[in-house]
Amino acid sequence: MSELRVTKVRCEYRENPIGIDVLKPRISWQICGDCRNIMQTAYEIQVSKWDDLFHDLVWDTGRVESDQSIHVGYNGPQLKSRTRYYYRVRVWDNKGNQSDWSETAFWEMGILDTDEWNAEWITGECADNSSKYQPCSIMRRGFELKDQVKNARIYATSLGLYYLELNGERVGDMLLTPGWTSYNKRLQYQTYDVTDKLKKGKNAIGAVLGDGWYKGDLAWEDNRNVYGDKTALLMQMHIVYENGEEEVIISDSEWRASAGPILMSQIYHGEDYDARLEKQGWSMEDYDDRGWARVKVLEHTKDVLIAQENMPVRKIQEITPAKIITTPAGDVVIDMGQNMVGYVRFKVKGNSGDEVVLRHAEVLDSDGNFYIDNLRKAKQTIRYTLKGEGVETFEPHFTFQGFRYVKLEKYPGKASLDNFTGIVIHSDLEQTGSFECSEPLINKLQHNILWGQKGNFVDVPTDCPQRDERLGWTGDAQAFVGTACFNMNVAPFFTKWLGDVNADQLENGGVPFVIPNVLGKDSHSSSAWGDAAAICPWTIYLRYGDERIIKKQYKSMKAWVEYIRAQEDNEY
Repeated sequence: MSELRVTKVRCEYRENPIGIDVLKPRISWQICGDCRNIMQTAYEIQVSKWDDLFHDLVWDTGRVESDQSIHVGYNGPQLKSRTRYYYRVRVWDNKGNQSDWSETAFWEMGILDTDEWNAEWITGECADNSSKYQPCSIMRRGFELKDQVKNARIYATSLGLYYLELNGERVGDMLLTPGWTSYNKRLQYQTYDVTDKLKKGKNAIGAVLGDGWYKGDLAWEDNRNVYGDKTALLMQMHIVYENGEEEVIISDSEWRASAGPILMSQIYHGEDYDARLEKQGWSMEDYDDRGWARVKVLEHTKDVLIAQENMPVRKIQEITPAKIITTPAGDVVIDMGQNMVGYVRFKVKGNSGDEVVLRHAEVLDSDGNFYIDNLRKAKQTIRYTLKGEGVETFEPHFTFQGFRYVKLEKYPGKASLDNFTGIVIHSDLEQTGSFECSEPLINKLQHNILWGQKGNFVDVPTDCPQRDERLGWTGDAQAFVGTACFNMNVAPFFTKWLGDVNADQLENGGVPFVIPNVLGKDSHSSSAWGDAAAICPWTIYLRYGDERIIKKQYKSMKAWVEYIRAQEDNEY
């Protein structure tokens, strides 16, 4: 008898996702066996709240005669907030074989109702917001837990960018959270499993906030505060004790705030960091914060909150620099050997007050000198001030650069390649396609296409990752979406971005040139650009069999077509 197996079980394209808000999650799987011409003829899905007690079922499809193995929608009782559901799949094939149950997988719901958010928006920014760039706020709160923790989740988001620390450790590995959306209409929150980071007794949680896309510089007109003029945090931690009792820790007026060592962090311009201003142990339970100011509660809606839709931005790989060169102009420049998007992690040793200054560029000019004219106003500069305590290691927090070359404007001592590492970041998309042939130039072309996608899929599909732009141009997205689908699993990526197409589309059906739209209400509606509203969801449907994205985007697609039809007396 042939061995028939169910593998790669997924929910909403993801393996064991937590914190989703899809009310009817879709389950997909693959089958494999040890003979040829195997076809699925039937399946069964079981869902339970218990990973080892599938007799206590929430939903059981029974045997369904179907070859469908992607996007089988949950159709059981209404799902509950903050609840984990386990599921498994088995199939039958055209040769009469029945598989064993797949390995048990799960999904976990996030916060499904706005009324369940008890947390308050809190800001650590001072009332005087007159200076262009302010230090990034750090905020913290101590709390005490009365028993051993069985499980704990944090649900968090921000106005601006944020990351969290719990008892001195970074929470999660996501970067540039909460991502870039049409913030006034859609704001993602993230979910973190922090069970292992909590302990009975005293604990502390902290947050660092940066301007990001929310209030930092955007586009080439020196625009700031496009969505708001204050960064803020919204955080809710749900704790279940071993005895079954629950406790909730929230962002509220009890938190305290201070300026931190990040003096400036901007998407385009880079980051200034003064290590002398670090507050050692600031997110530990025994830190003395009595000299910190009380946070302010900010009035801001929670009605726009949605769970994380896209795969988050993460550190994806590291690159060892190829060489250090001295240009004809006498500059010391590190050649990464590869155009990349991310930043440089470096090590340095020197005296307190010494500086490291790194500038980033994509190319050298025709004379072999460091070239930055194409960056326009974007500075792409990292400035680090040493505290002078042995070997110091640094990487920036709320910025990224597009570059191959790094100019060492300042660096104490002699630079060594061992002290620099390129950190490649982009949305954490699974690579699903590859191409290689006997012609090296074509292989290089495919290599460049793939790296172009890595560099421009940093939460939104951008046009470039280096100059003062980095915007979600609709024309670029629709021209590239088919290729993107070949290279990587981009269905969640475009699902999220197309939600912002919906949000920013004009009432008359017009589509802005960039999504999220930061170019103004009059910057919209050209063929090829606005066509993204129809082409992108249609391509995702064709490549992934995803009917739901067509249903979600149909009104938008139709509105764009009707907008174009109305432009001339002769609709053709």
